[in-house]
Amino acid sequence: MNIAVIGGGAAGFFAAINCAAMDPGNAVFIFEKSNKLLAKVRVSGGGRCNVTHACFDIARLVEFYPRGKKELRNAFARFSTTDTVKWFESRGVKLKTEADGRMFPITDNSETIIHCLFSEAEKYQVKIKMNHAVQKIIKRVDDKFELQFLQGEKLIFERVIITTGGSPNANSYDWISALSHSINPPVPSLFTFNIPASPLKGLEGISMPTVKINLEGSKMESLGPILITHWGISGPAVLRLSAFAARWLFDLNYSTTCYLNFIPELKEDDIRRELLSLKENHPKKKMMGINFHGLPTRLWQRFCFLSGIDLEDTCSDVNKFKLNKLSQFCCRMALKINGKTTFKEEFVTCGGVNLKEVNMQTMESIKVKGLYFAGEVLDIDGITGGFNFQSAWTTGFLAGVNASK
Repeated sequence: MNIAVIGGGAAGFFAAINCAAMDPGNAVFIFEKSNKLLAKVRVSGGGRCNVTHACFDIARLVEFYPRGKKELRNAFARFSTTDTVKWFESRGVKLKTEADGRMFPITDNSETIIHCLFSEAEKYQVKIKMNHAVQKIIKRVDDKFELQFLQGEKLIFERVIITTGGSPNANSYDWISALSHSINPPVPSLFTFNIPASPLKGLEGISMPTVKINLEGSKMESLGPILITHWGISGPAVLRLSAFAARWLFDLNYSTTCYLNFIPELKEDDIRRELLSLKENHPKKKMMGINFHGLPTRLWQRFCFLSGIDLEDTCSDVNKFKLNKLSQFCCRMALKINGKTTFKEEFVTCGGVNLKEVNMQTMESIKVKGLYFAGEVLDIDGITGGFNFQSAWTTGFLAGVNASK
């Protein structure tokens, strides 16, 4: 068979390689609209390529996907994180696990992954065509597909695998909609919060390992590290929350209030009691010099300042009203979100091909026989940490293997 893979990213290469490996008699083509291949692989993880995440329990793994959680169970049962590690290591690419669970090639260089994928594509004679933008796909009466390219070229294939990735532009999916598929509108996922009027300005670079953050008017919350930035707040806890609340925040035009709890292991009443205890038991101690639950010194001093506490105030100088304000800053600090910022190179889109229209065991379209999908073109997205690549490897593998049959 002639099999077309549309898109030269991680999912596209993985689909093409595994498709060609299943049956050397297949002629497999990758069509990439730009002059760049594996662009996200190259820049991921600061140029190191965050291949996957060391989460080998499928029930736990799916919890890292705001969209696709339920549907990915079937897919991961067929090609899991364990299979990804084995696939690369059996081809000479050893991976290492970092403290936060992210997995990288031991070379710390994304070119290692790129070289591996190119070598496998060459081994199985996958033909790569760059600057080939598909404009239209027609399903013919003989069940074959006619691909019409922007340049006017027309080619015929028995199978087609679409791996064009996510896009913030809804019009980018029009040619897929024309194949009777419905598209869940794309909106950004994985972004940081802009807080123009932040009371934390001047504290850029301060990070805290465990902060709980939740959004006003919702039950959505996240726990983990945060980082104070020039534009607002970032860090894993913020990125995770932005992913799970992507559509909710989009509908609010990224204008709402978030609340930060810097000491999530304690209730506000407990914090208040501890502050009153300081006042009673250490009356001569200066408030600004207290090490309170390991909070960074400059952050604690900012809390004191915002509570109306002077630099030279001792514990006995501070009244209960100011202590109450201080306890609120520690466990429920309100920050007004007004906008978002894309997180480094980790551009991820929430939205894409409706998963109800795809057989998640084979990645074949339920509506169009012989048409397959893989990667972020589907309405699947994970939080940062290697999860989006893992879904790309899994769906790419399944699409490639099943399209070859």
